[in-house]
Amino acid sequence: MRLIKKNIDLEKPGKTAEKILVAARAVFAEKGYSGTHVDEIAECAGVNKATLYYQIGDKDTLYANVIHQVLGNTAQNIAEAVAKVDDPIEKLKAYVNCIAANADKNPELPPIMMREIAGGGATLPLVVIEDIASVITILIGILDKGKKQEIFTETNPFLIHMMIIGTILFYKGSVPIKDRQLWIPNDIKAHDKRLKGGLGDEVAQLVIKAIKR
Repeated sequence: MRLIKKNIDLEKPGKTAEKILVAARAVFAEKGYSGTHVDEIAECAGVNKATLYYQIGDKDTLYANVIHQVLGNTAQNIAEAVAKVDDPIEKLKAYVNCIAANADKNPELPPIMMREIAGGGATLPLVVIEDIASVITILIGILDKGKKQEIFTETNPFLIHMMIIGTILFYKGSVPIKDRQLWIPNDIKAHDKRLKGGLGDEVAQLVIKAIKR
């Protein structure tokens, strides 16, 4: 696990810092942490390495900020969306839809996180672990409330979270593969197209069916 050494203002990063973060997302998504070099990110961002280090920091710090910028905002968005509704089922729908919307808004996140899962989280920064814990804590509250109201069965929150995030990440991550495979029958593609724009709702319904009394 890697500690963040310098945390830039993620709410309103400067133009240069934002340009670097955008470039870093693209390179980390394509090559992963281990395969990425700071020189590549600097070149992609159109800045020199000295500027990159001054604006954000070293490779560890940059990687941490790239993921934290996404997951930190996601945790906040989930908390706000869940707070707006009272029914546990509606809260769970809001939870899933926020995660799906986040994957739509940040297409680089699925490949980055899938690489981390494949590598056992060896390069996952501590601040990102904390972001994930914040998200799961919200889910625990939803499931506990649903259980007390005898709406949900007894479940393992981490398993439910992995059902949600795993489905969304793998589905999003498989899109380029499916697009390249011309042999896939049209009837299968037709079924797949029905999910367009509604992945969050579809996943939420499946999870609710699995845990509802």
